[in-house]
Amino acid sequence: MLEIEQILQNRYQLERLLGNNGIRQTWLAQDLQAPSDMDDSRVVVKLLAFGGSVQWDDLKLFEREAQILKQLEHPRIPQYIDYFCIDDRSLWFALVEEYIPGESLKEKLADNRRFTEKQTRKIASDVLKILIYLHELNPLVLHRDVKPSNLMLGDDNRIHLIDFGAVQDKAVKEGVTFTVVGTYGYAPMEQFGGKAVPASDLYALGATLIHLLTGISPAELPQRDLRIQFANLVNLSPHFVAWLEKLTEPAPENRFATAHAALESLKSGSGLQLVKANQSSPHKEVFNNSGCGIQNTNETVPEEILGWNWGAFLMPWGWLWTNQVWIGLLCFFPSIGLLMSIALGAKGNEWAWKSRRWRNIEHFKQHQRGWAIAGLFIGAPASLMLWAAAIAIVKAF
Repeated sequence: MLEIEQILQNRYQLERLLGNNGIRQTWLAQDLQAPSDMDDSRVVVKLLAFGGSVQWDDLKLFEREAQILKQLEHPRIPQYIDYFCIDDRSLWFALVEEYIPGESLKEKLADNRRFTEKQTRKIASDVLKILIYLHELNPLVLHRDVKPSNLMLGDDNRIHLIDFGAVQDKAVKEGVTFTVVGTYGYAPMEQFGGKAVPASDLYALGATLIHLLTGISPAELPQRDLRIQFANLVNLSPHFVAWLEKLTEPAPENRFATAHAALESLKSGSGLQLVKANQSSPHKEVFNNSGCGIQNTNETVPEEILGWNWGAFLMPWGWLWTNQVWIGLLCFFPSIGLLMSIALGAKGNEWAWKSRRWRNIEHFKQHQRGWAIAGLFIGAPASLMLWAAAIAIVKAF
């Protein structure tokens, strides 16, 4: 029986039990042989008790996790440290890996934490970059168990992908039956059929993001034609809703083909084209609500474009024409000109998005970046000269 302060392999001193499901235990331990210059000598020790209810498939998965983790080198994946056996009245297999300080997203959800669109996009971007690394290895590696409990928000405020206990290495020949693993609600149907593909990890990511946004496990959300129904529970930009829907399409061929393609779509903000479930014809619907009108309160402005607009604030007299924000003409009235410039700085992004049609979010961002640069190098100096001239005139009289 393993106990606190017990030392394994004359090196790893058990400190605290992190998890125990009967046949598997996870411990936080101190590496007594860690280099003295290391900031943190804590490690995670995963243990599998062989015998009894433990099947050969359990041991195969455990050994596969150790073998593949040993080959991986990514700053957001725990580093492999050691693998050994312990004969302590029962046979234990132990895997030692890097400890990631922080909290899992499951713990955040348990504390009733809800995630905004901006926060969820950041998480999606972090996880997709990890999946790109895994899926582009030769042979490629599938995680097969992306879910909130396996995503750690580290003390570095970055997402780390942990627990490779369900990992699959596609080096084996086609047609071999794999151990069926995954978590209901997050794993797609093809994975339970033993036919996981890169798009299977993307589905799990999409289901995880929906959980973060709604606070409800995807297994408990209603479905229609096997599609998770969540849009009516959240207030998101139409593009992000469409992106999540594509990520969680029931058929893998209807999802993004690669993690790289999913990340590019997330970043570019380009309109997604989806086939509605109740349509038999290939009619496509484009989601892009720019140009909906400044008075329109029914359309959502993408959260990622909100914020201060330096181009509108520093050079309102030019910015308003190309962005078609005609309320900005009030900046030409001396009595309220400064107040209007401040208003344009604060609300300029929202008003510009609603006032004219943009190809996509990236097109909008590039345009506003150009005006911000022009404002800094032209608008700001011009404004300073005008103020200096006005003060000089006032002093002269």
